[in-house]
Amino acid sequence: MKGRLVALARSRWRALLRLAAWSALEAGETFLLGFALARALDRGFLAGRTGTGLAWLGLAAAGVVAGAFGTGRVHLAVAALVEPVRDDLVRRVVRRALRTPDGAAVSRLTHQVEIARDTLAGLVMVSRTFVVTAVGALIGLCSLAPVLLPVVAVPLAASLALFLATLRPLARRQEVFLAADEALAAELGLAVAGLRDITAAGAQDRVAADAGERIDAEFRASRSLARWGVLRTLAAGLGGRLTVVLLLVTAPWLLGHGVTPGAFVGALAYVTQSLIPALQSLMQGLGTSGARLFVVLRRLTADGEQPPPPAPPAGEAGPGEAVRLRGVTFAYGPGAAPVVDGLDLTVPHGGHLAVVGPSGIGKSTLAELMAGVRAPDSGEILRARARVLVPQQAYVFTDTVRANLTYLCPAGHEDAGAPDGSGEGGSEGGTPGGPPGDDALLAACAAVGARELVDRLGGLDATVVPSGLSAGERQLIALARAYAAPAPLVLLDEATCHLDPAAEARAERAFARRPGTALVVVAHRTGSARRARQVLVLGGAGVECGTHDELLRGSAFYRELTGLHPSLALGDADGVHAVAGAGLAGDRRHVVPHGPVGQMEAVRDVRDGGALGGE
Repeated sequence: MKGRLVALARSRWRALLRLAAWSALEAGETFLLGFALARALDRGFLAGRTGTGLAWLGLAAAGVVAGAFGTGRVHLAVAALVEPVRDDLVRRVVRRALRTPDGAAVSRLTHQVEIARDTLAGLVMVSRTFVVTAVGALIGLCSLAPVLLPVVAVPLAASLALFLATLRPLARRQEVFLAADEALAAELGLAVAGLRDITAAGAQDRVAADAGERIDAEFRASRSLARWGVLRTLAAGLGGRLTVVLLLVTAPWLLGHGVTPGAFVGALAYVTQSLIPALQSLMQGLGTSGARLFVVLRRLTADGEQPPPPAPPAGEAGPGEAVRLRGVTFAYGPGAAPVVDGLDLTVPHGGHLAVVGPSGIGKSTLAELMAGVRAPDSGEILRARARVLVPQQAYVFTDTVRANLTYLCPAGHEDAGAPDGSGEGGSEGGTPGGPPGDDALLAACAAVGARELVDRLGGLDATVVPSGLSAGERQLIALARAYAAPAPLVLLDEATCHLDPAAEARAERAFARRPGTALVVVAHRTGSARRARQVLVLGGAGVECGTHDELLRGSAFYRELTGLHPSLALGDADGVHAVAGAGLAGDRRHVVPHGPVGQMEAVRDVRDGGALGGE
């Protein structure tokens, strides 16, 4: 950490020089505060020279004006020193989150980076103020009477040393508090993301208990931190009061050893008006902000100080392949069961793969691995250089329709977005080497069924307001954006879940027919699997792959997922009827609701014995 701060100082040396130059004015203000007051008394008012006394006081007032001017420029110099540090920390946090995403990334970016920025600025200000004030006051004390220096400096130095002894425990407890804060953010993030599954599994009490433990841990850490904060405040109070008391107690001795009344009053002004406030500010800054800063910087930059872990072999897919997985394994944490375990899979250019399976089995994780959003724990993924992943929650931003549609189009791509693959340009079709033109964008919208929406919004130059669009309309814009992008690998992760079946079929067929495009669909409806050339089934006895018809004949688990369930006859969209009971046809080894709300039996746990009434 010391090396990092030294490197920071070297890279910002111009800002540090400006800070030192403007701080000199404040040092002069501190010096004049006591020196001019002493001269005003000794050579002015006490000597019967009122004019001389007023002149010295006027000089002190001029020092205050100059110091105020310097303080204003100091803030600008501090901003020039601190803001680039914040930008660097944001880049580090984002790079770390993209490489190894976790639930604490949001806390680091939105909370800890701001802590670092604010506390660094505060630490620079209080440290600078203390140094400037101490230099000005000590020079003033020596100028008035050198005998004053030990009387003032010794108790202040002892108080500062006592305080510095508490910094390490404060830093340790600050780190424990931040770790508890990150753990709480991660726990609550997982709980919010899985509310549906938590409710379905009846796990509300367990999740609430886990969250309560995290909250209690953060509370305990904050209390321990507060106790050490009390010791810091006590050290500051004792140091300040002891110095004043010692100065007053030694007053007769000081006046008998050459200290004039004016010099004594000037020394008292140095202590009460300059040194004690500066020392208390320094203790406050170092005790809270300083400890927090060192801990936060160490946590935010820890990844950057260590060499990144070796990445698994990766590269670009070979000729004719859009994406290829070799022995890919991925798990959410060292002790977790693999979500993807030793998977081998190839999707060729022009291929159309549907990924199906129960909720939470790992379909979206597999799509993210194919897209490169996540890195596998082991194995190899070779993929097309250009690919696009459209998630369930479509991203639409406030700008024109055209800006939303060309967001993924490189400015220099010649055939970006040409729905027929021709790449022909022109004033309407797109200039060669430039982004797609209006004709290409409107054709992309028409292909996926978004043309009517674009016309209703007012055309390509209309402004898109995300809050004014429904979830399905946002998905249509995201699908048109992906279609317009020159990506040979398209991954739709439940990207049509808010569209009706007809609109979903139209969008999927458009991507499947686009020349040179490999389409991977995380399917949530049976129709997506039926339209695909290949179907990958996750769950059941393991991974199964084949055509829709092959899997219907050979996989009981796939038949369960695709509709051979008695409850489908009752029109239940999820394949499980809420009031299944006696008299229904044989269950054929399917999930059957059972018991109170929040409980259900696992897949294949009921033996097939004929009618449901007998089981």
